[in-house]
Amino acid sequence: MSRPPEGFAYSRAQFEQLIDDTLACARRLGASDAAAEVSEGVGLSVSARKGEVETVERNRDKSLGVTVYLGQRRGNASTSDFSPSALEQTVQAAYDIARFTAEDPAAGLPDPADLASPAEAARDLDLFHPWDLDAEGAMQIALRCEAAAFATDRRITNSDGCGVSAQQSHFLAGNSRGFRGGYASSRHSMSVAPIAGKGSGMQRDAWYSSMRDPRELAAPEAVGRYAAERTLARLKSRKIATCEVPVLFESTLAAGLLGAYVQATSGGALYRKSTFLADSLGTAVFPPHIDVVEDPHQPKGKASAPFDDEGVRTSPRTVVSGGRVEGYFLSTYSARKLGLRTTGHAGGSQNLCLTSRRTRPGDDLDAMLARLGRGLFVTELMGQGVNYVTGDYSRGAAGFWVEGGRIVHPVHEVTIAGHLRQMLRGIVAVGADAYTMGGKTIGSVLLGPMKIAGS
Repeated sequence: MSRPPEGFAYSRAQFEQLIDDTLACARRLGASDAAAEVSEGVGLSVSARKGEVETVERNRDKSLGVTVYLGQRRGNASTSDFSPSALEQTVQAAYDIARFTAEDPAAGLPDPADLASPAEAARDLDLFHPWDLDAEGAMQIALRCEAAAFATDRRITNSDGCGVSAQQSHFLAGNSRGFRGGYASSRHSMSVAPIAGKGSGMQRDAWYSSMRDPRELAAPEAVGRYAAERTLARLKSRKIATCEVPVLFESTLAAGLLGAYVQATSGGALYRKSTFLADSLGTAVFPPHIDVVEDPHQPKGKASAPFDDEGVRTSPRTVVSGGRVEGYFLSTYSARKLGLRTTGHAGGSQNLCLTSRRTRPGDDLDAMLARLGRGLFVTELMGQGVNYVTGDYSRGAAGFWVEGGRIVHPVHEVTIAGHLRQMLRGIVAVGADAYTMGGKTIGSVLLGPMKIAGS
């Protein structure tokens, strides 16, 4: 039997046997179709505060989930026990759920033509980079990161803590229509949250670095210094008067606008009609200078995948061209509900990048502030005031007031409000300062006037 990948207890051959046994059990019970997925995860997380280690956590988990179909009736069950008797009980539980579930015309495995072929499923996207890190090494990295924050300026008086995490996992999925596919992946990170000032004048900010390959993480000292600089910049924040002005979203926050668009054009929201962008295919949602592309096969990408959660092949595509919606984000089920074909998005979007045809190489943050002229540069958003059904948008915010294209003073305790349809359509410019947050890459985004509720 082949050896397990580095750091794991189970090999691919063992996973394949578990999938085979699970599907065979489903067939014996009389299932018309079945799908199963088995996974294992391993990790180390360390946190510290003010030079003292607070927690050291090791995680090792495993899971097997099965979906059983009786015609168009579906049942799901899962277990963390891989013994033969536990597998049989889990399949039986899924089968019993399916027996007493109402028929759903959209239920069922993906069509065979949509499933990834063996060659497609085996595509190597360079996602697995285990970190040979023990608890002592993780502690030292975390403490170096925090120490660098404290060393930046004596006004850094406290810390909300720092942390280092090294995580890796692997899985294998299969179904009764012949699909088999799985791979190992890793994700590692470090973070710190310094506090500056005292009493009512205290301010907090944070920064982090997260990569699949630990060699590509930023240096701990760089993370600590930048987190401190962000915190120091917020000292002496004050409110502003209520107004209506243009707003510039920092690139880290602009990814949230792209995320809102994805949620509003995802299958579940579309077939339930619970989105402000229902029936938007082929219509202009962004201004004509905006494009959104998706590349699920980007090496080391944070949202890369050769197939989606159902085994459907993934493909690079243009999501938005010249502001017009070219495609939704659909799973097999939601596609059937809409009378469309799956786009391979069971599990979400995959490495999206929003760009503007107007962006020039020199459009860094300073250039975007100059474009803003007079308005609010937002660097933090708070609360969950986004209604994806109506598109109403209202969130607490902090950032900087800008006059004449230059930052004048930090701002806190304001609320920005608008409507997502107008916000997306009102994108004036996108900076060249692109940043990847999760699986979304976007520069700072300048919007037209929004309502700012202040003092």
